[in-house]
Formats: sequence, structure tokens, C-alpha cells
Amino acid sequence: MSNKIHHQIVVVGGGAAGLGIAARLLRASGIRDVAIIEPSDKHYYQPLWTLVGGGVVAREASVRPMAGLIPKGAQWIQDAAAKFFPEENRLTTRDGRDIGYDYLVVAPGLQIDWHKIKGLPEALGKNGVCSNYSYDTVNSTWENIRNFKGGNAVFTFPPPPIKCAGAPQKIMYLAEHYLRKQGIRDKSRVVYYCATPTIFSAPKYATALVDQVVKPRGIEVHYKHSLVEIRGQSKEAVFQNLDTGETFVQPYDMIHVVPPMSAPDFIKQSPLANEAGWVDVSKETLQHVRYPNVFSIGDASSLPTSKTAAAVRAQAPVLEANLLAAIQGQPPKTSYDGYTSCPLVTGYGRLILAEFDYDLKPCETFPFDQGKERWSMYQLKRWVLPVIYWEGLVKGYKWPRFGA
Repeated sequence: MSNKIHHQIVVVGGGAAGLGIAARLLRASGIRDVAIIEPSDKHYYQPLWTLVGGGVVAREASVRPMAGLIPKGAQWIQDAAAKFFPEENRLTTRDGRDIGYDYLVVAPGLQIDWHKIKGLPEALGKNGVCSNYSYDTVNSTWENIRNFKGGNAVFTFPPPPIKCAGAPQKIMYLAEHYLRKQGIRDKSRVVYYCATPTIFSAPKYATALVDQVVKPRGIEVHYKHSLVEIRGQSKEAVFQNLDTGETFVQPYDMIHVVPPMSAPDFIKQSPLANEAGWVDVSKETLQHVRYPNVFSIGDASSLPTSKTAAAVRAQAPVLEANLLAAIQGQPPKTSYDGYTSCPLVTGYGRLILAEFDYDLKPCETFPFDQGKERWSMYQLKRWVLPVIYWEGLVKGYKWPRFGA
């Protein structure tokens, strides 16, 4: 096999963003040569992990073979991108392939930086430490919740950006509800250490969460605090006050840890990155600000919106239209308004569906106030959104924008 390859369009990443945009482009007129670079042989529907951690579904429901999701007509290069040479319209891979392109779509997602919290990698899955943020660890969350007998139940939110910024509190609300149903809530202290100054970025939904959930249910929230160390043997968590820089020790009986996240290292180290390490694209057109034949979508992009599957769904038609316009030598055709969505699970059978744009203003789909907890929206999360994901988003079909 030759180490030198060329394709009209190369998509880096086989997540929801990469698969979906590849499928859309292959259905477009005149596009016949699309390659997807993706090393994994499995694809995970990560939004389901909240419900896995809450004991609602089995983790096996969240995974499918990658081979069955590669769109018809695409060439799957089972390898990992390593270095970009955008001035030469090519990249190299981990295994030494040299791949040229006419157009490049960068969609590798983000990386989980477990190592940035001292003691966390060694403690995961042991000594009361759990996390929903990987397939290998998500079962430990339910084990901790269902075996909890009282004491300090601690939940964390790291400095953003992270994928689905509502997820760290969703599992806390499920855990708190479970403790209440088990009759041990009065023996439990539920504590949320949040690195941001508010519980949610969009003001409407932040107010709803505090007034309808946090205060009535006696959840203790500490803003602008970040987890910096786990001491598993002694069941202690070390937090830093982001205003003062001071650290303190919080004993725990169980702790759900959300690890720091960042752009993949191979993106950070590339000419495609901005100063923060994300692929440097126009927030309206998704086109690179320096390389007009390069586009980016999803979590690895510099788009200043929440990193969710729903955001990808809203970004995909914009990227498709503007990339096809670029191929035809035309200016961008449309723009992205920053739409994103976060189905905020607030308990078993309860959900607030947040939908908003770059300005954090609500962009609600349904003809009622989505800032209220609803059973119907929980059913949407539980039953409808997985179908939309597997049959719509990753296949590049047009579906409603909501859902993550």
C-alpha cells in the first residue's frame, strides 16, 4: 500500500460530526471522493452515559461498531491524524501515511485530560471515585450511587470548555433523586463544586435550575472552585478557590469527577490552531480564518458555543453549504447562529430542555416554556434522542436541532 494518498475531501474524525458531514457531502451533487480518518473501531453515543451512570440503561446501548456507521461511498482510513501541512494541502498520520486533499474538514472531538488532576488516574473506579466520562468508567458511577449509605456525595465541574457543560450536574440530580427515593437523603450532603461563576451559561436556565432544583432539594453549590487533587486512600478531594488561589480539603464518601478537557494535542501543535489550541474558524461560516479550503465542526472547533451533539446538528448544514460554495469558487452561502441544546436531566422523569444561541438567548423548539421541569422532555431524552442520533445525526440527515 502506498503511503501517499490524495482525496477530494478528507474528514478527520469519526464522531457524530465527522460521520454526519461526510454522509451529507456524499449525498451532494458532484461529490464522490470523501475519506474519513478515524482510528477507533467503535463509536460511542456519549450523551447516553448520564443515564448509564444513573442506572437507567446499560452502557452497551451506547456503543456500535464503527464499520457499520461509515457512510456508503466514503473510504475509511483506520489511522490517526498526526501532523497538518495546510500550506501544502496535506497531512500525515500516526502510521506514516501522507494524505493530500483539496478540502479538509477537521472534526476529531476533544481530549480528556485525566492526568491534570493529581491522583485521579490511579483512583478512578476505586475508593468512591467515579466518572461518566468514559465507557470504561461509567459503570462505576452507578455502583457508587446505588451503594451509597450516606455522607458526602461530591460532584465536580472543571474549568471550561468541556463537552456538554450541563452533564456534570445531570448526574448529581439523578443521584440526589435516588438518595431521596431510598430514604437516605437526610443522611447525605450533596455538594457541587463548579469552576464557573454560575450554574449554567444561559441565564434563563440558570435561574430555573437554582429556583426549581438546587434550592428546593437542598443541594450545596460552591462556584469558582476547581478540583486539583484526589487522595483516594483517605477519601479526600483537594479544591482550589479560583478567586483566591487557596486550596482546601473536602472529605467525600463518593465523588463524581468531571476531568479537564482540551483540544487534541495534535490540533494544539498544528498551524490550524488558535492560541487556545482549537481549530481557528469563523464562528459564522465554519471556514478556517487562514486556510480557505479547511473547515471545522464540533468540539475541536473554536466556535464559542457549548460543545454538544445538538450544536453539531445545527453546524452541519452550514458547513456543507459553505464547503460546496468554496468548491464552486463562491463565497459562503449561510451562517451559524451558535445554536446549541442541553437536555438538563433534573431527576428520574424530569428534564429542562435548554436551547440557546451565541448570545445565550433561548431558541426553544416547543410551544411551551422549556425552562420548567417536564416528564415529556425526559421521555424525549430517554427514547427519542437516541433514535435521532443513530438514524439522523451520524447519517447526516435533516432532523430537529434539539437534543444532545
